[in-house]
Amino acid sequence: MGIFVLMAADNKLQKEKIWVPRAEVDAETVSRLSAELGIDPVLSTLLVQRGIRTFEEARSFFRPSLAALHDPFLMKDMAKAVDRLDEAISKGQHILVYGDYDVDGTTAVALVYSFLKRFTDAVDFYIPDRYDEGYGVSLKGMDWAAEHGFSLIITLDCGIKAIDKVSYAASKGIDVIICDHHLPDSSLPQAVAVLDPKREDCSYPFDDLSGCGVGFKLVQAFAQRHGIPFDELLPLLDLLVVSIASDLVSVVGENRILAYYGLKQLNGSPRKGLKALIDLSNLEPSHVTIDDIVFKIGPRLNAAGRMESGRLAVELLTASDDRAAAAIGSKINDNNNERKNIDREITREALEMVTTGKCLSFGNATIVYNPDWNKGVVGIVASRLVEQYYKPTFVLTRSNGFVTGSARSIKGFDLYDSIEHCSDLLENFGGHIYAAGLTLREENLPEFTRRIEEYVGAHLNTEISTPIVDVDAKLNFSQITPKFFRILKQFQPFGPGNSSPVFQTDNVYDDGTGRKVGPSGQHLKLELIQEDSVYKPVPAIGFNMAENFDYIKAGNPIDVCYYLVENYYRGSSTLQLRLKDIKEGKDPV
Repeated sequence: MGIFVLMAADNKLQKEKIWVPRAEVDAETVSRLSAELGIDPVLSTLLVQRGIRTFEEARSFFRPSLAALHDPFLMKDMAKAVDRLDEAISKGQHILVYGDYDVDGTTAVALVYSFLKRFTDAVDFYIPDRYDEGYGVSLKGMDWAAEHGFSLIITLDCGIKAIDKVSYAASKGIDVIICDHHLPDSSLPQAVAVLDPKREDCSYPFDDLSGCGVGFKLVQAFAQRHGIPFDELLPLLDLLVVSIASDLVSVVGENRILAYYGLKQLNGSPRKGLKALIDLSNLEPSHVTIDDIVFKIGPRLNAAGRMESGRLAVELLTASDDRAAAAIGSKINDNNNERKNIDREITREALEMVTTGKCLSFGNATIVYNPDWNKGVVGIVASRLVEQYYKPTFVLTRSNGFVTGSARSIKGFDLYDSIEHCSDLLENFGGHIYAAGLTLREENLPEFTRRIEEYVGAHLNTEISTPIVDVDAKLNFSQITPKFFRILKQFQPFGPGNSSPVFQTDNVYDDGTGRKVGPSGQHLKLELIQEDSVYKPVPAIGFNMAENFDYIKAGNPIDVCYYLVENYYRGSSTLQLRLKDIKEGKDPV
C-alpha cells in the first residue's frame, strides 16, 4: 500500500516513508526514573531521550521557573544598549522601533514599542514593505527616519548584516541598536550596540532566542536597571510565545521557560489583538497551544505583510480597545483568506508545471518560475511542493526587475549552503538550513539552475532523499490511561528540540465506523481497536490520508504512528490520535 505518494513528472514514482525508532536509551536509568517519579516506563524513556536522567532534572523540566532565566547583561553590548536607550529617553530624543514584516519581527516591534511607550511619547515604529523594500533594514527606512527627526533606531529580527545601512544612518546623525538572532558575517555593523547571541564574541548562555526574544532581553535589562519588577513584564510574554512558535526556534532552555509562561499569559489574559485572532481562528479560549499558534495565529499575522502591510499586524498587537482590535483583526483575517486563495492557485499552477515538464528543474531539486506569481506566498508554495515531491525546492517570481523567491529543504540537506555555493550569481540571499530567500538577475537563472542541480546531486543520498518518521516509542492502547496522558501533557510546550512524541502501535483495526471527512473527503476519521488491549475504540484523524480508506474499511490490520492530542470543543475535551503515517499490518497468526 503506497502511503506516501511522491508523484514525479510521469505521475508514477512512489515513495513510502521509513519509520525510524529513536536510539535506545539506558534501561537502568529508565527503570530508576520510572520508580522515582511513579510513571510509565514509556514516559521515562521520553525523558531520558531529552537528556533528563534524575528526579531533580525532571522536576525542573515539568515545572519551568522564571528564576532560571539568564541575566540579560550577560549578552554582549547589553550595557551599551541600555545606556543609549536611557540617554534617548532622558533627553526626549525620538526613537524608532524597526522590525521585519513577519511574525517574529512584528511581535518584536509590538513588544518593544509598547514597553517604551510607558516611558516616552517620542517613540514610533516602522515595518518595511515586503514588495517595495524587501527584507531587513532598507535605505528607504533610514531616509524616513531621518526626515522625521529620529535620533535612535532599534532594529528587531534584522540588522546583523546591514553594515552599509547602519553606516548610512550614522551619516545622517542616527544611532542604531541592533537586536537580531541571525548568524552574523565576519564583520559586524558599526552600531552603538549589537545584541545577537550568535556573535562569536558573545558568551550569553543561550543562543537560540527568537528576534522577539532578543528584544525582550533588552526590555528585561532596562527593567532590571531601573528596578521595575519582572512581574510587570509578564503581559509581554503572550507576544513572545507567538514569536517562538512561529519562528520555529528550539523550545528548550530559556525558550521553553518563556514559551511556558507565554502560553499562560495567552490563555489567561491575552492582549486585545491576540484575543481577536483567537476568536477569528475559532480556537477554544484558555486552551491555545503551540500548534494553534503555528497553524492558526501565526499565518494570520504573516498574511498582513504578505498581502498588505506588516504595519497592520503591529497595530493589531498594540490595539488598546476591543473595537479597534476586532476591526483590524477582521481585516487581517480577510488578508489571510485572500492569501489562502492565491496560495492554492499558485500551488496548482506549480504542480502543473512539474507534471507537464514546464518547470526549470525536476531532477535533484524542484525549481519553478513564473514572473506573475505573488511574491508574498512563494514560501508557502515551496513548502507544499516539498510535501508533494520531497526534494529541495525553489519557487521563483519577478519583483522590482529581479527574479526573487523562496526555497525550502528536506531533512538533512543544508539549503543555505547550496545557495551560498551560488552567491556570485545572486544580488542577495538569507535564511538557514531549511528555509531561505534569494534574489538574482534573470540572465543568471539558467546558470543558477544548473549549479543548484549539480550541488544537490552531489550532496543528496538515498538516506536523505527518503522521507522518514522518527518514532519515539512503541505503545499499546492499554497504556493510554488518564494518568499517562495527564503526565504527557506536562511535556508541553512542544516544538523543535522538544517535539511532541510520535508513538507506534501495530495491528489495529477500524471498528467499522470509519469515514472520509473534509471539504472533498480528503481526510480519514477512524475509531481504532487493538485486540487484547482495550475494548473502547480510540478516535483517530488522518489528514490527507483518504487514499487508504478502502483498504482500512475492508477490515485489514494497519500499523499506525501518531501524536496524542487533546481536542477541546464547547468546554469538553477528548483524546485523539493524530496520525502521521499508516502501513499495512500483519494478520495475527
